[in-house]
Amino acid sequence: MSDTLTDVAEDRALRHWTFHDPARVKIGSEAHKQMFCSMLLETHNPYKPAVLDWPPLPPDALGRLCSLPIWDIAVQTEGRASIAVHTYAAQLRDPLLREAITMDGDEEARHKHVLSRLIAAYGIEIAPEPDYLPPRDAEWEWMRTGYSECIDSFFAFGLFRSAQQSGFFPEALVETFEPVIQEEARHILFFINWVAWYRRTMPLWRRPWHSLRVAAIWVVLVWQRLAIARGIDTKGMAHDSNFLPASSGVIGEAMNAPDLFALCLAENDRRMSGYDARLLRPKLVPTLARFALRFMKSSRRDTPSGQGDAGHDMDRR
Repeated sequence: MSDTLTDVAEDRALRHWTFHDPARVKIGSEAHKQMFCSMLLETHNPYKPAVLDWPPLPPDALGRLCSLPIWDIAVQTEGRASIAVHTYAAQLRDPLLREAITMDGDEEARHKHVLSRLIAAYGIEIAPEPDYLPPRDAEWEWMRTGYSECIDSFFAFGLFRSAQQSGFFPEALVETFEPVIQEEARHILFFINWVAWYRRTMPLWRRPWHSLRVAAIWVVLVWQRLAIARGIDTKGMAHDSNFLPASSGVIGEAMNAPDLFALCLAENDRRMSGYDARLLRPKLVPTLARFALRFMKSSRRDTPSGQGDAGHDMDRR
């Protein structure tokens, strides 16, 4: 494989993966663990941020890119995520889980390097970064990072697609940044299956406490996103949010909420469709989005000509 972006055939293979054992896989079993860990390890894209070719942008596209209010948040999110994931991986005794979660952390760190290269290439100014310290409660931060990605990447998928469809991002820039977005889909699949496996394998007496911790994490994440929406910074730094609902007003300015939700749902399904159907998929955020759509009315009665097939262009692998 190349150090830069993989070619079409290689990329398609990375996005379409099936576990080697065709038998039924019970959630929480050893085979389940083998399956979701193998998915992450075997679909790793080996591109290197240092040799990515950032295409020159015309002044209008460069201005739009620099105007996005996401770069501070995105860089800090990936910096904290990589430390959190690596800290949790280091305390694991299971060698396969440790290997897979370490790779997850490596990919989060690589996302930060990609963003740093992009920012440098296009002269985007960001605030000074804070120190990224290992968390005291590694499991809490690992789970908070995973659930945060479940929320933010759902919207990122739709916003990224909207930016491509509208021409907000030039096609060359979309192609260069695409592997980062797809990696988020893999991370979500891995995390959702890890959560299910972890809960099934823990003693019954620990499950209520685990459920309380998960509920507390969701309260924190919802509160943080409400703070973002109101422009409140509770810690003097950018909040966690991957590629980001905060940018929806800029990228998706021609899209109303139901159109955006529908696109997010379609992209979420498309990005995860190539992986083994026996892997669990995230349900909560897509279910909430579908529920919200019942009470929304789209401003688009008809799909513009040709747009209905546009989503398949990105899945050309």
